[in-house]
Amino acid sequence: MHEKIICFGEMLWDILPSGVMPGGAPMNVAVHFNYNGFSPAIISRIGDDLLGKSLVERLQEKGVATRYIQIDEKHPTSVVKANIGNKRDVVYEIAPSVAWDYIEYDEQVTQLISKCDLFIYGSLASRNKITYDTLLKYLLIARVKVFDVNMRPPHYSPKLIQLLMNHADIVKMNERELIEIMSWFGKIAPHKEAMTFIKQRFELDKILVSRGEKGAILLCEEGYIEHSGYQVEIEDTIGSGDAFLAAFLSKILQKAPIREAMEFACATGALVATKSGALPQFTQNEIKNFIHEQRLLKSKSGEKKS
Repeated sequence: MHEKIICFGEMLWDILPSGVMPGGAPMNVAVHFNYNGFSPAIISRIGDDLLGKSLVERLQEKGVATRYIQIDEKHPTSVVKANIGNKRDVVYEIAPSVAWDYIEYDEQVTQLISKCDLFIYGSLASRNKITYDTLLKYLLIARVKVFDVNMRPPHYSPKLIQLLMNHADIVKMNERELIEIMSWFGKIAPHKEAMTFIKQRFELDKILVSRGEKGAILLCEEGYIEHSGYQVEIEDTIGSGDAFLAAFLSKILQKAPIREAMEFACATGALVATKSGALPQFTQNEIKNFIHEQRLLKSKSGEKKS
């Protein structure tokens, strides 16, 4: 399957207690699209160093197009220290002035972007004006834009997040981000009401809120849809939200029913959280088997209660 999917933004190495692993939300999403049978591309920038070359090699092994990754001779490939003292709430130490802060506008890429099925971007890469300006130019020509909010203190502001949401067709955020965004408007509201407010204010097609082990909620043209999620033994949550988003969008591109997309996305995010790092390898059958097993467990639990 060769849908045109482009992920824009940071690519880096995560330093974990268990070792060094590739990461960065746009890169994670791209790889997880590949796991779901698609052939995505990433627009990013790495240093002219061994770390950068190793990242490109990893992406090529994972089936992600790397020809739009720029090489920076002045700034290093990004390395991020991930503190997983709290497995459910990972804290990242993100160094300043790294290669993906300087993604340059490329006229040759614009035709590809104008024809792509999905253009996916986050907020972190906008912390530097050069990458931010490049992103804004691409957003003007992309057809369907997916904003993965992904707020990383101190690298965002209310003004930035709202501007990026203004460009989006689909927005994905987590529960904490939903509450914070609503606070900017002086509002405290139940999730459904909050999502309705944001969807209308920013004229979105879909707003998707991940809730960790509590599942996810979606507001779209089909209405308000909830999935209760899965209880699993968590190794760490690095990349689980990215896997969730890629799985959901993959099902949307495949024209699957919206509830099936939600179930598949929640299962994928849960399964990734049981493993270390952002990019554990898995197959479609593993996800399907996981869903089947979880359904059986819920059924047996229901029988015991009755």
